[in-house]
Amino acid sequence: MNILPKAVSRLIESFERLPGIGPKTAQRLAFYLLHVPQEELDQFSERLKSVKTSTVFCSVCKNIAESDPCAVCSEDGRDRGTICVVERPTDVLSIERTGKYHGVYHVLHGAIDPLNNIGPDEIYITDLLRRIEARYRESNGQTVSPISEVILATNPNMEGEATAMYITKKCKSQNAKVKITRLAHGLPVGGDVEYADDVTLTRALEGRREY
Repeated sequence: MNILPKAVSRLIESFERLPGIGPKTAQRLAFYLLHVPQEELDQFSERLKSVKTSTVFCSVCKNIAESDPCAVCSEDGRDRGTICVVERPTDVLSIERTGKYHGVYHVLHGAIDPLNNIGPDEIYITDLLRRIEARYRESNGQTVSPISEVILATNPNMEGEATAMYITKKCKSQNAKVKITRLAHGLPVGGDVEYADDVTLTRALEGRREY
């Protein structure tokens, strides 16, 4: 018999669907909110709604933003010839915190993971390849690519490595004349970019190797 009110039970179930939230944590969050003033709850509810209604995907880099194109893609002074490929929007935040990277990004929103039925078509690899293949004509009539380097900053685990290898293979098969590098020392195998500290990420960026 469920002795909890239905409203509380439904809230607990909603929290349990969130990544990293177990049953006990979900219960603590739900009962905590019961003691929060209604005004704060209303504000919290509005912010939850605005996460979807007030954000868009950048049509260039696929990052989450308030406008299209995003703040990074629109920023003057960025090195648009260098693309840093990451798995998640949170990885962009982590790398930006280092203050050492001044290029642009491409967010895949995942990694190749056959065990969970996630292939190249389920993430934004095709859009990345289109950016790399893009050409423009210089004043002397020579057609060149605006992209000179692609930094593969996927996580150093099996899925991240598989994704990096796939992107490299596709670039080489399409004769994309760009330098492909991979974040090197500083990131432990099995670790995530999102949780790396600023010093570790800085060293990884500076020590990247050709892939």
